[in-house]
Amino acid sequence: MDGFEDYEEHDALGLAHLIRSGEVTAKEVLRAAITRIERRNPVVNAVVTTTFERAERRIAEGVGDGMFAGVPFLVKGLNQAVEGVPLTNGSRSLRDWVPSYTATLVRRQEAAGLVILGMTNVPEFGLLPVTEPELHGVCTNPWDPSRTVGGSSGGSAAAVAAGMVPAASASDGAGSIRIPASQCGLFGLKPTRARTPNGPVHTEGWFGMTVSHALTRSVRDSAALLDVTHGPEPGDPYTAPAPERPFLDEVGADPGRLRVGMISGGIFHDDIHPECRAAVSDAGRLLTDLGHDVVPLTLAIDRAATVEAFLTVVAASTAAAIDDVATMKGQRNPDPAEYELGTWVTGLIGRKLTGAQVVTAHTHLRALGRTVAAVMAQAGVDVILSSTLASPPLPHRALEPSGAEQRVLAALRRAPVRPALLAVFRQLAALVLAPLPNNPLFNITGQPAMSVPLHWTADDLPVGVQFAGRFGDEATLFRLAAQLEAARPWFSRRPRIR
Repeated sequence: MDGFEDYEEHDALGLAHLIRSGEVTAKEVLRAAITRIERRNPVVNAVVTTTFERAERRIAEGVGDGMFAGVPFLVKGLNQAVEGVPLTNGSRSLRDWVPSYTATLVRRQEAAGLVILGMTNVPEFGLLPVTEPELHGVCTNPWDPSRTVGGSSGGSAAAVAAGMVPAASASDGAGSIRIPASQCGLFGLKPTRARTPNGPVHTEGWFGMTVSHALTRSVRDSAALLDVTHGPEPGDPYTAPAPERPFLDEVGADPGRLRVGMISGGIFHDDIHPECRAAVSDAGRLLTDLGHDVVPLTLAIDRAATVEAFLTVVAASTAAAIDDVATMKGQRNPDPAEYELGTWVTGLIGRKLTGAQVVTAHTHLRALGRTVAAVMAQAGVDVILSSTLASPPLPHRALEPSGAEQRVLAALRRAPVRPALLAVFRQLAALVLAPLPNNPLFNITGQPAMSVPLHWTADDLPVGVQFAGRFGDEATLFRLAAQLEAARPWFSRRPRIR
């Protein structure tokens, strides 16, 4: 395939070491990545924009001596701008937009030596837990092309799972790192709220529920990537607690004897596939074998009120995003034809909300952080264990509205009627949230959470297991993840893709 056949046998830190030691050149590593993207992307549709010439220029000019010097990398195509590179956010409304700035997170990634090869596929505005945008088309799962890769960081996950790059950037507002990590057999950590920067243009995503990081094959890559990107930038409204030492130092450190609270079902609903329940039970046994204490845990929250508040924030944020695009393009009013039906209706709902409703929703969600922290403290729990998702990877279009629902959506786009809008929105929201029994809570509370690839089905589909830590305590999660990785290695388990 190329002159560096062992490319996929190394994680990002491993490749950086080979380049530093002179065993391979950055140019050889770059060529190995480009070859795989050119050959495999037509199968999975993970990369929607390539920047190969930009990457080659960067290699020629020198990548410095950063931790990841010369390592190929892909950037999630949602808000993570690279100056001069088209960024669509998965939407027709931005098909021609080329940002004139680079996001702070991306600047930090490049300063560490990462070489950007392109932008990845995402659902429109990151709203869905599947990556099937009308603009760029379906992103398929390397483990089974007939199934979803998850979302919204689906393109990034597919590219890493398919061996194109060892790591790719990602973001998570309701599980968008953990969902595709579970679907693709990867490690995916959602950091603590405000751990990584959103600027210089964006401030908060979904009122602070969204945070950015990466998808990786190894735990140590995730820790090292967080080391080179974390920390506030001037003007941030709040910050995450500073780590006591580098996150990479936590990988391999003894986690001690942890008390793990296990949720066998779901926080928001209990319709969990047997494979996902089996994955949690098996993880519980593994933890016990490793010397940890596993105890049952219940998080008693008002499910209906919390879902309503969550949807209120998402709808209001979507309305604002649509208006921001219109302003940027000089449109007097947004053009509904530029948006997918579900996105447009979500925005319509957002416009119907009052300021009081949005503030009330935000207050309810923020209060949950105190509630969960109190439950963990009272139970003496260090970590919460649950299923990442409600099922193994779903077939494509499983979350697509029915024909009748699409006709109703089309009618509402032409003539929105508030009662009908609310009814249809709740119905569609229930469909979209069905795969996510446990993810959104930890975006709401701001706690770090990770999906760890510990289980595969009989037909070789990956199923992730979720662990959530205390606010600001990624350190414990990295220690535990590294212990699990050593006990149940997954790095060499890869999909069969040529």
